[in-house]
Amino acid sequence: MTAYTATVTVRLKRGVLDPEAETTKRALDRLGFELQGLRATDRYEIDLEAADAGAAEDRASEMAERLLANPTIHDYEVEVEEAE
Repeated sequence: MTAYTATVTVRLKRGVLDPEAETTKRALDRLGFELQGLRATDRYEIDLEAADAGAAEDRASEMAERLLANPTIHDYEVEVEEAE
C-alpha cells in the first residue's frame, strides 16, 4: 500500500444560489474590487493508503458522493498525489 493525499474540491453547480459568495462579492465590490463573479468552495484533503493512485481516487470519489457533496446541487473534483 502507498500513502496518498486526495484533494476533493466541492462547489455549488452553476445556477444554484450561493449566498455566501454573493455576500462576499458585495463586500469586495464595496472595497473597490470589480468582479465578474465569485463562487465559494469547500476543499478537503484526505490522507489515505491505497494500492495505486486510481484506487485512492475511487475511494475519495466515493467519500465525495456519499458525504462530502450533495450530487443534486454540487459538483466536485478529485485530485490525488503521492504523500510526501
